[in-house]
Amino acid sequence: MSLMQPQLERSTPPLRKTHVRRPWQRTLLSFLVAFGPGLIVMEADNDAGAVSTYMQAGGQYGLHLLWVLLLLLPICYFVQEMVARLGIATGKGHAAMIYERFGKAWGRFSLFDLLAVNFLTLITEFAAISLAMSGLGVAPVISVPIAAVALVALIATGSYRRWERIVVILCLLDLTWFIAAALLHPAWHEALTRTFIPSLPHAGVTGDLVFLIIAIVGTTIAPWQLFFQQSCVAEKRLRFADLKWARLDTLIGAIFSILVAGAMMLVGAFAYNHHIAFSDPAQLASSIGAILPHRSGVFIHHALLLLMVNAAVLGTTAISLASAWAYGEVAGWEHSLHKKPTEAPGFYAVYAICVFAAAGIVLVPHLPLQLVIVSVQVFAGLILPSAIIFLQLLLNDRALLGDRWVNRPWNNWINWSIIVILFALSLVLAAQVLLPNLFA
Repeated sequence: MSLMQPQLERSTPPLRKTHVRRPWQRTLLSFLVAFGPGLIVMEADNDAGAVSTYMQAGGQYGLHLLWVLLLLLPICYFVQEMVARLGIATGKGHAAMIYERFGKAWGRFSLFDLLAVNFLTLITEFAAISLAMSGLGVAPVISVPIAAVALVALIATGSYRRWERIVVILCLLDLTWFIAAALLHPAWHEALTRTFIPSLPHAGVTGDLVFLIIAIVGTTIAPWQLFFQQSCVAEKRLRFADLKWARLDTLIGAIFSILVAGAMMLVGAFAYNHHIAFSDPAQLASSIGAILPHRSGVFIHHALLLLMVNAAVLGTTAISLASAWAYGEVAGWEHSLHKKPTEAPGFYAVYAICVFAAAGIVLVPHLPLQLVIVSVQVFAGLILPSAIIFLQLLLNDRALLGDRWVNRPWNNWINWSIIVILFALSLVLAAQVLLPNLFA
């Protein structure tokens, strides 16, 4: 119980000092205080790898896999709700809690997994920037370094609130996916049917299909999200009174991100219906633009490429911060966006090193970018179950959370079911890799 005391003593954000008279104003203000981490963590996970994976799913299988997204919606919410609750209760990041409650050995295992998959994912973000900007006529040797410098500058202002506002705006730019999907005139009735009634492609269960479904799971729920949102909640100094608003923020983020993912799949399905072969999202954007009327084609082409860049920027800043927060917590460094770079040099250095190193690798000639992008999503899906097990154990720790905030029995039934499903997917993937003809 003693671990809860620092949380109760933490200062609250300045926004709470604003005087309001009407109940609806107080309600709105309370929501705005908590708003941000849930939307950002969900929509930032619609990153470059997600764009590639969802568009590939639509490009190869049409609308047949929309139902997978619907199944992932409650999983996204329940997992991240636990993270928000843990962050509010402890006022600490996820890495710090694993070290504190499970010891150094498990803490190092968890941190190594996180840093490894995060760095590989960052490579995919810059790979997408390279592909998209090349489609717009900008060489990778120009676009990738400029993007890296801009991403470091984004967080170097010493203001968490400023960073959050900018990133929320970037999240809302993803509304453009709905416009792009609508302009392609999808079969809305079929899309609705495929969403609520599961179906498989005509070829049935194949190795490629299994690989892609696991990639969808890996890109929709990623290990870095657990670390990012908990550190984000701690950074905002939210209290237990903010929990219902943090839950609403998380639910809004989950619904928004799944809808955006569906729009990406609809765009890919347009290529499937017009027999356009898929190699990467930039190629798909160019091919779709070429068969549309001139104005619509130009808009779709440029919009899809710029949305890829926006997705990569969102993913890069969130993933790099997850790594920097986690490493800073474990190392005992100052690790806050409220601090200036001179006040938290180690924290900002980890962020910058992650960004610049990943950008440098992408500039290696002849790197198979699309294979890297999808493979990383599969890797994330494989290590996700172990990350969620740590979270589940922490949320059942009564000494840490007290009787009021630990998981309820129904929470545990849902969460252990999620873990079993994720482990099953991991085993299927392992079987498919070891026995390539298993699903022939």
